[in-house]
Amino acid sequence: MSIWFITGASRGIGAAIVSEALSRGHQVAATARDVESIRRAFPEAETDGSLLPLSVDVIDEQSLTKAVDATVERFGRIDVLVNNAGRGLLSAVEEASDKAARAVFDVNVFGVLNTLRAALPVLRKQRSGHVFNISSVGGFTIAPGWGLYGATKFALEGMSEALYAELKPLGVHVTIVEPGGFRTDFLDDSSLHTEQPTIDDYHQTAGATRDHVAAANHAQRGDPAKLAAIVADLAEDDDPPLRIQLGSDSVQRVEAKLNFMRAELERLRTLSESTDHDDVAASAA
Repeated sequence: MSIWFITGASRGIGAAIVSEALSRGHQVAATARDVESIRRAFPEAETDGSLLPLSVDVIDEQSLTKAVDATVERFGRIDVLVNNAGRGLLSAVEEASDKAARAVFDVNVFGVLNTLRAALPVLRKQRSGHVFNISSVGGFTIAPGWGLYGATKFALEGMSEALYAELKPLGVHVTIVEPGGFRTDFLDDSSLHTEQPTIDDYHQTAGATRDHVAAANHAQRGDPAKLAAIVADLAEDDDPPLRIQLGSDSVQRVEAKLNFMRAELERLRTLSESTDHDDVAASAA
């Protein structure tokens, strides 16, 4: 039995991970801004003591500290930390207001940092644990309209790679999860903010993405329950990966970008390497 601490646990991927962890006999501290939504989703688990619903806003460090303390007091430790709380923003880069851009960074980047600062002292003291940072295929390759959202996920993946190296000697694993499109409420107005007014010049790029999103809502390929099962399996793996793509669309998009990057790297290799000082180039030869 493991102790899980999950942010953004009231619905979507977060709720699916809560359900999967509970089904395997684990104990879960499930957090959300609306704690009653967690209680409504898992009434039996709260009654039998396997679920601890907690009211948390990830941009409020004090609420996270209280939640981590309550978890340790109740269950004694934290084995698996899932940073799932997130916010969406759909707009051309130029269309995004300062307020909207800062709001998505506050949750998707600084909210994760707040959660890590609250929970990692527990995992470091234990010299064990596993951190799952729920990113997106948009954290590796991005499309028009998703620039600011993708920027938050690129930031998340950058700090996760460093965190992986920093925590590995301490016995704590880090895994970045890159889902493609999963059939959740992420594309609803309740999760995804769309900026207005739009700019006509971006009609064929970001505008086309907006049209696609409207058609794709609740028709995505991915099954959240299957994603949750894989996360739970990885939590039991002694040698988990740094990064995993989930969804055939995620695999295809990452593969396409890797091929593009390799081709560009080879095409420009001589030019790229030509900027070394002459003494460096001579010694390398």
